[in-house]
Amino acid sequence: MNSSSLQSTEYASYYSPYINALGNVNLIEELENSMQNFEEFLIQIPSEKHEYRYAEGKWAIKDIVQHLVDAERVFAYRSLRFARKDQTPLPGFDENEYVEATATNSRTLSDLLQEYKAVRLATLYLFKSFTDEELMYTGIASNNSFTVRAMGFIAIGHLKHHQRIIAERYL
Repeated sequence: MNSSSLQSTEYASYYSPYINALGNVNLIEELENSMQNFEEFLIQIPSEKHEYRYAEGKWAIKDIVQHLVDAERVFAYRSLRFARKDQTPLPGFDENEYVEATATNSRTLSDLLQEYKAVRLATLYLFKSFTDEELMYTGIASNNSFTVRAMGFIAIGHLKHHQRIIAERYL
């Protein structure tokens, strides 16, 4: 299952930048590869940068990693619900409120990375369990229709987006 097969009707338009930035990648392979690339990227960041904010009101790198953990869990949960044909519309979530409600400063970047890897590994196995038919099931989240497979590609694109932001604005 490659990202080039996605149709724009399978996800909310505000996720288009994440999807478009992927190029043509395989869903399962890229769930794994992007996790490994992110780990290699993060471990190179000097400790004095972990709580750095490039501007007032912006998240620190540790906040971004916590956000990635939270969002990955939300994307996986939505995927599971849709794959199980649950047609209950799911609400959105406010990522800023989620970050504000966490105590990332009391955690190390290494700890946050380990949690992210555990969550991504669970996402990887979840997507490996889906049949081709299940990947095409749809559901509603944040008042938009999504396919299961689109949620997987969004998770990948979301990670890559934030990795790029860290590289460009924090390092």
